[in-house]
Amino acid sequence: MLLLPAIDLMDGQVVRLKQGKAEQKTVYSDDPVAFARKWEKEGGDFLHIVDLDAAFTGEQRNLDSVRKIAAAIGIPCELGGGIRSERAIADALNAGVARVVIGTRAIESPTFVSDMVAKFGSDRIAVGIDAKNGIVAVKGWTESAGVKALTLARNVQKAGAGTIIYTDIATDGMLTGPNFAELEKLMATVDCQVIASGGVSKADDVRRLAEMHDLYGVIIGKALYDGAMTLAEVRS
Repeated sequence: MLLLPAIDLMDGQVVRLKQGKAEQKTVYSDDPVAFARKWEKEGGDFLHIVDLDAAFTGEQRNLDSVRKIAAAIGIPCELGGGIRSERAIADALNAGVARVVIGTRAIESPTFVSDMVAKFGSDRIAVGIDAKNGIVAVKGWTESAGVKALTLARNVQKAGAGTIIYTDIATDGMLTGPNFAELEKLMATVDCQVIASGGVSKADDVRRLAEMHDLYGVIIGKALYDGAMTLAEVRS
């Protein structure tokens, strides 16, 4: 199972939000590259970057930071947040990321996912499924899509997405532990790579996720930034 430390960007700063709420923001640093190097040195396999400005507005405002991060480290990066057009995907890939994460647009148009897979390859296209109580949320988690997460997962796998990133909104940034039950349901539904996100509070959570043998990776955010665990703990 891959370890994907997270860097959430807002106005060029490294931040974390509670349950995706912009008004519940903690700023950790003005130097994203330093954190990227730190997470690589400590044992991260893949860096998960989110452009929160783009998630809320649809405008990619942090590509310069993304470009600097990708150039500074040896592990691959993926970028999510506001990826809603072919141009946004191309710009992200040109900035040096290995994979992009499509969220809102995947719900609006599974055809868009299949078109982008055909153009860029399934290994470069992931779909982010952000859900609460099994229902998908979109546009920076500000709106309910009225679609079941498992239904969307089937649709995007059929469209050719190589990876699904499943975020449980209720647990994200809360340090309460992942939603293991929903992850089990998702992994029983699809065959593509699944990455878990949200709720990791301690090393034991990661170890329990690692026991889910079909799980491809886990994104870890607030627990690392607040010192509740280290990557080294789960590497040993």
